[in-house]
Amino acid sequence: MRLPNWNLTFTAKRRLQRAGLITAIVVMLLILIWFCWVIWAERYVVYSREGATINLDLPERIGGGQVAAPPALDETIPIYINEGSDAINTSAELTQLSGYYVDQDVLIENVQSVKDAVATLPAGSAVLLELKNIYGRFNYTSQLTYAEMASNIDTAAVDDLIREITSRNLYAIALVPAFRERNFVIQRNAFFLKTSNGYGWEDDQNCYWLDPTDSGSINWLIQITEELRTLGFDEVVFTEFRIPSSDRIRFSGDPAAAIQAAANKLVETCGSANFTVSFATNDTAFALPEGGMSRLYLENVGAKDVDAAAAKITVPDPTAQLVFLATTNDTRYDKYSALRPIVVAGNR
Repeated sequence: MRLPNWNLTFTAKRRLQRAGLITAIVVMLLILIWFCWVIWAERYVVYSREGATINLDLPERIGGGQVAAPPALDETIPIYINEGSDAINTSAELTQLSGYYVDQDVLIENVQSVKDAVATLPAGSAVLLELKNIYGRFNYTSQLTYAEMASNIDTAAVDDLIREITSRNLYAIALVPAFRERNFVIQRNAFFLKTSNGYGWEDDQNCYWLDPTDSGSINWLIQITEELRTLGFDEVVFTEFRIPSSDRIRFSGDPAAAIQAAANKLVETCGSANFTVSFATNDTAFALPEGGMSRLYLENVGAKDVDAAAAKITVPDPTAQLVFLATTNDTRYDKYSALRPIVVAGNR
């Protein structure tokens, strides 16, 4: 019996080689197409606690970390230009502050005790309230579209406290974080500092940060400021007024210049002879906007270091424009403006 000849002819071998080569090329093309699709789709991936999803409505992101056309807010953002009798008065002078501050922890513990303490303060005393936390939640009943109220604070009681302060001859100050803003970023999915991949950058406390060069970020702060002014506040103090230092943030331009420009815009837009826009920062390179109607708030400065800290900062009127958030009744703070915890009020 004769066995079949299994040896392939030269032509058959060539055909098999050609088929294998074509198959390899097709596979490589499919891999290349898949890889390009992943790179393209990466900008539209949104990460949340529920997992990763693709949102094709996200704005196109281009080089330099800048958005070609910033997304418009759903509602009209009021831009206030101070004119006439309410225009910025560069000849007006700020007076030295003396009073007390109420942080969020105190509001959580017992708002009524704060209200009782406020009722005993002499006319002209300054009272600072922390009215928003770093996660973007408000400690009072805000009417802003994207505002979310804090769940661990009796906001109605804080509303009453605000009315108590503003109805008397007291100087009302509101303290709010500026660019550290998680809730608004999540709702708008825009205006945030980005990573090199275009995602929202988060700090170690899972907070997003607004981009100070984005008009949407500044408009949000303007909305908050104008609401506080309508509630009767005399001054707003912005904390977290900076761009965090991280090699994961993609930001083109000079961060210090961007922060300075944002401060100038807020004072120009919202400041007046009757309303002061101030900032809390220990950055000695930061300069208050020109005009004189702004203050710089300093915290975590011990009484023995007050003069040394003041010497590093140049302002037209240090007595009125440097405000120390003191923790004691040490009189060395009294050379400048000083606010102390409300719990110390009964000891002065």
